[in-house]
Formats: sequence, C-alpha cells, structure tokens
Amino acid sequence: MSRHYTPSFFMLCLSLLAVIPTLVSAHMIEVPAGNKECFFEDLHVNDKMTVTYQVGGGGHLDIDFWLQDPDHNALANHQKQSTGTVSITAKKDGRYEYCFSNLMSTVVDKLLSFNVHGVIYVDDDAADTVAPIEREIRNLANGLTAVKDEQEYIVLRERRHRDTAESTNSRVKWWSIFQAAVLFSVVAWQVYYLKSFFEVKRAF
Repeated sequence: MSRHYTPSFFMLCLSLLAVIPTLVSAHMIEVPAGNKECFFEDLHVNDKMTVTYQVGGGGHLDIDFWLQDPDHNALANHQKQSTGTVSITAKKDGRYEYCFSNLMSTVVDKLLSFNVHGVIYVDDDAADTVAPIEREIRNLANGLTAVKDEQEYIVLRERRHRDTAESTNSRVKWWSIFQAAVLFSVVAWQVYYLKSFFEVKRAF
C-alpha cells in the first residue's frame, strides 16, 4: 500500500524542524599569540552540550582548552591539544564558559574551528506529547550535524596535511640544493687539485 503526502504534511515537517529544541553552532576563529577566546552557553539542568574543536594552523597546531560550570568548577581541561571533544550534561542552571587559550605562545597565532551542539532537555510530560514525526526529524537533524562536523574535521585535517607536505617539500628542495652545491664544490676542488698536481709534476 503506497502513501501519499499532501503539501500540508511537508509544511508540518518544516514547522517541526524549525522548533526542534537543539543547540547547533559552528565557528572559525583566530586566537592571537598570548591571548584567549572565551564563549558562553546558558543551560538548564539536564541540557546536553558537546564542544568539538580542531586546530587548523599556527605553530605546532596545539591549543589549551577548558570548560567550567556556573560556579567556575572545571569540567574539562585540555593542554596543548590539536583536536578535542567534550560532552557534558548540565547539573545546574546557569552560564557555562569554555575558552581556547594561546597564552603559551608569544609569537604564533592559532587558527581553529569549533562546533557546539547539544539537546535541550524536555521533561517527561512534554515528551509524551511530541509527535513521532518530530522525533524522526530531530534524529535527522542530529545526523546532519554529525556529518557536517565530520566534513569540517576532514577539511581541517587535509589542510594540516597539505601544510606539512608543503613544508617537507620545501625542506627537501633546499637540502637538495645544498647537496648539489657541496657536490659541485667538491668536484671543482678535485679538478683544481689534480690540475695543480700535474702542473707540479710537469715542472719537475
């Protein structure tokens, strides 16, 4: 038996997609040397939040990261990491702070991207009234967010590998030029030495 969906059904889907209680944001920032960048999210009890980050350029491609609750208790603390993921479930209402720190560097700026996504908690009474189609759309939205995060991670990883390859190629090129110069100098010295040797023997 086939199903036929009316235009009103698709309008309902779009409306539900617009009100899905999820938190999604993506950012690309540059953290100057000797500085930090901090961000805030206002959460309620049982809200879930995940922060994923990737350093895409600058120095050793590392950054310090920490996350703390409204009472300034540390929930995560990463030191000199290139990538990281932190997931929390809010234990209290309030403003949660997370920071990316480049204080350990005095010269090099750091370029990084990060994603913040999560789910806003809905109590049991409200959950009982959520239509099945909304649950499906919510799952689809979460899946699309995961795919987007993975794509951004792949792009940053490709950029980092390309920078590494270009740096390696540059070092190999200059090392080859240096070796060629040394070889040419040795050959020139040997020719000069042999020429001088035969000229001395001819003189005798």
